[in-house]
Amino acid sequence: MIKKIRGGYKVLSESGRNMGTYKTLKEAKNRLRQIEYFKHENKNK
Repeated sequence: MIKKIRGGYKVLSESGRNMGTYKTLKEAKNRLRQIEYFKHENKNK
């Protein structure tokens, strides 16, 4: 989940854990895409 905060965007896990803060929405979306990729990559092994 991406949440808008003062000064940028915060990527949060499903449990609410902070996964990083970014200045642009594009950077935040890219990071969220990376997290989802590795989450599903580990399940396939």
